[in-house]
Amino acid sequence: MDFNTLSFTIFCIGNVSKHIGKSDKETYHLMNDCGIINDYIVPCYDVLHTFSKEYIVEDLVSFMQKKGVLK
Repeated sequence: MDFNTLSFTIFCIGNVSKHIGKSDKETYHLMNDCGIINDYIVPCYDVLHTFSKEYIVEDLVSFMQKKGVLK
């Protein structure tokens, strides 16, 4: 993972954690355990980083709900 992808992943985790009211650590574990980081954020970085923060957060929260890690 290069620096830009790592920075973007941290950005995603931080903003999702604020949105769902959990700590960054909890959010990281939720996203990592269900594969969102390695199977979605990292491989789709080239496309995802072009969207707005609001879109990215809503997309990731929706994906987490579909994966069953959020209600």
